Amino acid sequence: RSAGIVSFVMDGIHPHDLGTILDEENVAIRAGHHCAMPLMKHFGLPATIRASFGVYSESDDVDSLVEAIDEVKGIFR
Repeated sequence: RSAGIVSFVMDGIHPHDLGTILDEENVAIRAGHHCAMPLMKHFGLPATIRASFGVYSESDDVDSLVEAIDEVKGIFR
């Protein structure tokens, strides 16, 4: 019934690398500054990953995101 945005980073994994791998897993996210460069600079972040959920998102979409992130963890760790 509501929409949400989650921005995050993963230790040791550049957001653009994470975004590329998630794209290969057919998970659509955004990687970058998201028009918030001063904030990124303040926190010392090169970028973040942003997942957006809206009225057309389903629980399968969230499951796909979580599964793809788990695969990325396996690749980088």
